[in-house]
Amino acid sequence: MSADDIGTGRDVFIDAALFLGMHSADDTVRVAAKAFFVRHLDGRVVMSLEQVGRCDDVIWGYSRELQDLYYPFMDHLHTVMDISREGYDRADVRLALSDTGTPPWLPFTDRMLLGQVINRKGLLHTVGGRSEAFDGLPVRAVADWPAGQPEPSFPEPLERLYRESLALRLPVGPGALSEGV
Repeated sequence: MSADDIGTGRDVFIDAALFLGMHSADDTVRVAAKAFFVRHLDGRVVMSLEQVGRCDDVIWGYSRELQDLYYPFMDHLHTVMDISREGYDRADVRLALSDTGTPPWLPFTDRMLLGQVINRKGLLHTVGGRSEAFDGLPVRAVADWPAGQPEPSFPEPLERLYRESLALRLPVGPGALSEGV
């Protein structure tokens, strides 16, 4: 858990934008997202099953060769990191459908995710400008990595797998992963 999360008592939620952000073509987004995962590697994060599926949907749109370079990293990360993949429950859905629970102008997939986060008293972490749409909600954009600082590294063999997986670079940046990814 990062210093920002210690003592909050809140579950740390992540979305597809943050997860895929580790492979962003924009290095500012990529390193910020990677730094989040390096800092949280020994902690627990929660990801809705829908957000996991959104990640797969994006990756499956690329060639088999790129998938074969990407998935060993992702598979290993999901093995060594406590990523709790959770489905929505009735209370999550009720909040998502309520105009007072989640803002009605947000895409429905975001409302579902926020319903889950709010219902479980969590804090959603995402990338860049995406968080601007969530003003006043329990959402935080990951901070840019400080300029001039060496890029954070995963422990081996995860870092090697990550470097190999960077053959796949995604157009993930502010606003790139809205509804429908």
